[in-house]
Amino acid sequence: MQNKLQQTYGNIDIYLFDQLLKGRYDNCKKVLDVGCGNGRNLFYFLRNGYEVFGIDQNPHAVEAVRELSAALAPGNPLENFTVSPAEDLPFDDAAFDLIICSAVLHFAKSAQHFDAMLRAMFRVLQPGGYFFARLASDIGIENLVKPLGNDRYLLPDGSERFLVNEQTLLKYTSEFGVLYEPIKTTNVQNMRCMTTWCVQKTG
Repeated sequence: MQNKLQQTYGNIDIYLFDQLLKGRYDNCKKVLDVGCGNGRNLFYFLRNGYEVFGIDQNPHAVEAVRELSAALAPGNPLENFTVSPAEDLPFDDAAFDLIICSAVLHFAKSAQHFDAMLRAMFRVLQPGGYFFARLASDIGIENLVKPLGNDRYLLPDGSERFLVNEQTLLKYTSEFGVLYEPIKTTNVQNMRCMTTWCVQKTG
């Protein structure tokens, strides 16, 4: 059973898996993974006929996801995967039904950089499309993180991250659309917190 699940879904983010189980993306056709890495979140989409795209700043990651795509979905063009920063996406406006951005936004260098990445993604997301993000936040550990400037913080686990709070997420949600899933945060023994943020674009 475990092998069958891995063959179908890969090492998928469990909260993205939850959305698949709910059938949230059944009517989507074009998927973009921003910061795709080696494609851990793309197995299901490649195996099930979606038109899949990905960008990453690491050329080795892009090469790895191209190899994965060639193996799982030979008809999916390899040029769909390219080296690019998240704030300067090389795609037309409203090009995608679903955008995945897992463990990327907390590497923003500043609030301006975070804003630029987010606006780039919503630019290429079509109205009615879905945005799925997992990112570090201070929700639940507000008094345990140390500010370093530019909205970056030192976490109890020793890492440095750009952190959002619930107010920031709700502000951007109201600008771009509506939540299609409540904001959920996982607290890892007060060492770090990861938040799942799901927005359906309305404009």
